[in-house]
Amino acid sequence: MNESGGYSPKDLHFGADAQSKLISGITKLSNAVKSTLGPMGNTVLIESPNHTHGITVTKDGVTVAKSIQLLDPVENLAVQMMKEAADRTASEAGDGTTTAIVLTEAIVKEGMKLITPKDNKTEILRELVSHTEDVIGCLKEWAEPVTDQKLLDVATISSNNDPKIGAIIADTYKKVGKNGIVTVEKSQTSDTTFETTHGIKIDRGYSSHLFVNNHKKDECILEDVHVLVSDAEINNILSIENVLKPIIADNKKLLIVAPCSQNVINTLAANVMKNNLKLCTIVPPNFGYKQHELMNDIALSVGATYFSQSTGDDLSIISFSDLGRAKKIIVGVDQTIVMKDDTHVDDQMIDQRVEELWDAHKGSTKKIDKEFIASRIASLTGGVGVIKVGGATDLEQKELMDRVDDAVCAVRSALSEGILPGGGVALQDANLEMGKSKFKAKFSKLIAGAILSSALKAPLLQILKNAGIEYTKVSSDDKKGFGLDVKTGKTGDMIKMGIIDPVKVTKVALQNAVSVAVTILSTNAIVTMARSYESKN
Repeated sequence: MNESGGYSPKDLHFGADAQSKLISGITKLSNAVKSTLGPMGNTVLIESPNHTHGITVTKDGVTVAKSIQLLDPVENLAVQMMKEAADRTASEAGDGTTTAIVLTEAIVKEGMKLITPKDNKTEILRELVSHTEDVIGCLKEWAEPVTDQKLLDVATISSNNDPKIGAIIADTYKKVGKNGIVTVEKSQTSDTTFETTHGIKIDRGYSSHLFVNNHKKDECILEDVHVLVSDAEINNILSIENVLKPIIADNKKLLIVAPCSQNVINTLAANVMKNNLKLCTIVPPNFGYKQHELMNDIALSVGATYFSQSTGDDLSIISFSDLGRAKKIIVGVDQTIVMKDDTHVDDQMIDQRVEELWDAHKGSTKKIDKEFIASRIASLTGGVGVIKVGGATDLEQKELMDRVDDAVCAVRSALSEGILPGGGVALQDANLEMGKSKFKAKFSKLIAGAILSSALKAPLLQILKNAGIEYTKVSSDDKKGFGLDVKTGKTGDMIKMGIIDPVKVTKVALQNAVSVAVTILSTNAIVTMARSYESKN
């Protein structure tokens, strides 16, 4: 019975039985995901109704994790919690999801082995969190800034050691700058290419094909353009008469970013064709509150007065002085690029808006909101890059899209907080650093240290295992940052060899792994909905 107050039976699981099932769920998910870790990691074949032909092939840890749901409800609860570590890592850093899952499994298994019923579990877990903060302090201290060459290395490694894709991503970021945004889209061809603009990219094209003046590229291209920005519909040409008169009289150019009735579009298009007027109309981008925010940004970037229906503005009082200015506009079928005119922009107001948006970005918890705010910042600061991913087949394109998206996020993280030695070496170095501390303190601190120490080695061991290499000591007290390149078999300085991880990715993966592992380790009773099937052991 599902009615409110109805009878809804539950299954209860306690102690060792509950924890063994959690471990079973963790192991199943982790075995699938961690096989993808490192340059010699394997791809995973997934049956999925959401992809072409019901199949997807990927090396992306979070894609693998999201596809897994187990029949046993307790095992599935463990899977859901592991997914949370992966999702949070993907949301905050964009990459490192596999590392987060490997760390979570290692912490949980070591914790269950070392923590006995006699121990003060709460105190040990508190010390575990404290040790983690010390490790993160080390990682931040060791961070190195990103040079152009290191940028290429990060992009190449994150795209599964694909030098061609790495070069495309690195070149895109070099052009858009540190505050720029890079987006990933499907290409209409089999080639993977990129394009960048120093201006605002609006995801809307021309309202009528009659505005096109470059038929070779099917675009309307105008230079030194005035810009009208409004979300109020223009349903009568007379309502913008005050603007059109000086535009027509002085043979100026005009871009109208506003919803227009078909009659208005037809009238303007006819004048473009017959009287050689230089103008174009596009509808406002996006919908709802996002549209209002983006229109505000567009107005600010071109120095226009934004006439908004939501704030009760009357378009009939618009004058020529309310128009913004752009150096150049390129209006295509489905997007518009507005190149900024620096002489007509209030830099101080833009800087203030960007500062406010960074604060909002830090406070946002949802990946989709973070990405929307980041795209707004990029538009205002002037760098927009688009990587168009191609592929011979749908399967190939989907797999490449996953890799490119991961790599783009990893580069963004590297630019924001710097880089560390990759291949699991930074965490192993932090483990060795932690081992130098002599814990004369209480027993709980020693147990927590032993749990974390074992976990910090796990990513390195998994990378070696996936490469079919027996564990050898690849780092030493006097050689921080030294490790093994599993592709070439050479040892050396990982950063100099181009084996790099972003600080943010490593840090966030560890934080989220510890957070989820602590929750699992502190669990003793589990309540699930009663199922009608009998589980088979």
